[in-house]
Amino acid sequence: MSGRLGPRGVPFALSAPALALFALMVLLPLVLTTLLSFQQYDHERGVQSGFTLASYAHVLGDSYYYEIFFRTGWIAALTTLLCVLIGAPEAYILSRMGRPWRSIFLLVILAPLLVSVVVRAFGWSLLLGPNGVVNQLFELLGIGRLKMLYTPTAVVVALVHVMLPFMVIPVWTSLQKLDPMVESAALSLNASPWTVMRRIVLPQITPGLLSGSLIVFGLSASALAIPGLLGGRRLKMVATLIYDEYLHELNWPLGAAIALALLVVNLVIMLGYNAVLEGAYAKRMGRG
Repeated sequence: MSGRLGPRGVPFALSAPALALFALMVLLPLVLTTLLSFQQYDHERGVQSGFTLASYAHVLGDSYYYEIFFRTGWIAALTTLLCVLIGAPEAYILSRMGRPWRSIFLLVILAPLLVSVVVRAFGWSLLLGPNGVVNQLFELLGIGRLKMLYTPTAVVVALVHVMLPFMVIPVWTSLQKLDPMVESAALSLNASPWTVMRRIVLPQITPGLLSGSLIVFGLSASALAIPGLLGGRRLKMVATLIYDEYLHELNWPLGAAIALALLVVNLVIMLGYNAVLEGAYAKRMGRG
């Protein structure tokens, strides 16, 4: 095989099935969605053939869509920040555990991934509802019942619960490359625990934080089930708006335009975040 293809052709030949699957499952739907977003729509006749920018003009010219995109962005950013603040220490503690506790707690962290997102969303709706366990606890503490269901608080809490494993695993994987004896050596040389965390542990987990943050932000910004079930009809996010346009309004070109706008915004934010954080990491490691 290598004799017929040459040394440079072998990698392409080996990756051809994966590339073909990627083109079929990702690129082709993306191209079809792009073409759909430029088609015309009539409320009586539905989708019509023809090229138009009406859907994009409608999205860019209405402040209603800016509000939904802004809400989606800050909810996804807050979810990512909370996952970092909770997941990084959790991954550090997990990396310092011995057997069999490490395996047990790793299973506990990954267990939510075995349950459907819809089931978890319904579970949180029961917990955060007016008569839920959380409000009953608040009532016992004298705080009184709070309105949490169908608010951004409920959406963020549920998203953190769902996305936390996607932050813990990359950070924990990065920590596997760090020898605990390095920390012990730094402490024996009179380095403070804060110095050890800042100069030894943090640079090591930065790649894991970067990849985990990108995954959590991307999935949170495009989440559908949790905002739809815990946010209700009034607290719309971009994914629920796309769902409504496709299945309720039947305005497929507008739904496709909103979906592509979400994709572009996500790419800009994630690539910018990646460039800034990777640049700071390279400078800190002396490679800038």
